[in-house]
Amino acid sequence: VQLQASGGGLVQAGGSLRLSCARSGRPSRTLTTAWFRQVPGKEREFVAADFRSGSTTLFADSVKGRFTLSRDNAKNTVYLQMNSLKPDDTAVYYCAASERVIYSTVYRESSYSYWGQGTLVTVSS
Repeated sequence: VQLQASGGGLVQAGGSLRLSCARSGRPSRTLTTAWFRQVPGKEREFVAADFRSGSTTLFADSVKGRFTLSRDNAKNTVYLQMNSLKPDDTAVYYCAASERVIYSTVYRESSYSYWGQGTLVTVSS
């Protein structure tokens, strides 16, 4: 599985962006796709996950109510819609995937075998 993340950019606080994670390979019902983000000097943190191809979605508390996930199965792509962006959302966002994620570990970086390159999101105040 190869992942291609895109959609980052510069936006003012309160604005929106949509990130895309395009996945190569045959679609899999057991594939979990997640988003993490990282600020320089800090650890990478979990943002959201599309668990096992949409059986459920999970979000970090810091983004609940502002971020949503959607999927386009025809394009084998998962989208992270980010609304009401805050300066604290500024980070490099990474998408990750694995077919072996279990629910209790969806928040862990180590659960994911495949990673895309990051896409930078900058939210100005």
